[in-house]
Amino acid sequence: MAEPIITLLENWDETHTLTRDEAIAILELPDEQLPQLIETAYVLRTKYKGKKVSIQLLTNVRSGNCSQNCAYCAQSCESEAPIEKYRRVSDEKLYGDNDLVDEKHLARHCIGLSGIRFTDAEIEDLAARIRKMKKNDTQICCSIGFLTEKQAQLLKDAGLNRINHNLNTSRSFYPNICSTHTYEQRIQNIRMLKGIGFEMCCGGIIGMGESHGDVADMLMDIREIHPESVPINFLLPIEGTRLANRDISGLTPEYCLKVLCLARLMVPTSDIRCAAGREVYFKGIEPTLFKVVDSIFASGYLTAGGQGIDDTLRMIQEAGFTGELESTDEE
Repeated sequence: MAEPIITLLENWDETHTLTRDEAIAILELPDEQLPQLIETAYVLRTKYKGKKVSIQLLTNVRSGNCSQNCAYCAQSCESEAPIEKYRRVSDEKLYGDNDLVDEKHLARHCIGLSGIRFTDAEIEDLAARIRKMKKNDTQICCSIGFLTEKQAQLLKDAGLNRINHNLNTSRSFYPNICSTHTYEQRIQNIRMLKGIGFEMCCGGIIGMGESHGDVADMLMDIREIHPESVPINFLLPIEGTRLANRDISGLTPEYCLKVLCLARLMVPTSDIRCAAGREVYFKGIEPTLFKVVDSIFASGYLTAGGQGIDDTLRMIQEAGFTGELESTDEE
């Protein structure tokens, strides 16, 4: 199977829709053939994204006490991870982070709220905070579980640009990760949000015990959604969660790059973001990473730390790329 895939990559045709078998073959490509895969992805990356890297800052607006049992998450109802828990982050922290996004000319302020459902009063409070954060036309993305149509419209009217709702894994593997809500509920929520007019951010987590076929299936479903952004997270096992002792030896830099390249080939016009795990799995090979991805986080991931903003900007420049200045609605 490898030889036909290499031929396909060497003569890449964007009109070709990768099949499931071809996607799996890319994930199983011998490491010595990885450079050709990266070069194919790089052509698409530069065609649609140039050499800019979009940097997002993430603020945890509501932490812990979640009713859902997602196996990877420190905020899960089953998690015993020693994290800070609060229902509403301080205005000082939220608005301070938003000002930092504007000051550093970052691409977007991402805000995350633990939980699956929210009262109308909670959404109205969040909408008021979003209106205040939009004073400088900052691009804002929110990860917020499941909304009613009324609640989603409230946030849209407040100026929220984008909503993150990850598939996380394939439909068939999903019950191994979460049993308190279903994969189909996620799909239906995404359809409703797209119908209201939100930009979508939709990705997954690699390294939870899924097969190559599961990764291919997840990316094929994401291709159907065609979100503006595709965040790919690489599992960082957290003490106190169900996946605390998960074997991550298979998450080699080479395999992780194959996953990101496959995402680029599947949805070439979307932002491909290397999210959680970047500082661990790609440390020292950022110039190669940025040949594939055009989007990253700085300063942490909800309950996990990350590389600081200034160090991130310096790292991007040293890799031969530039931070993207797009923190207004005039994109």
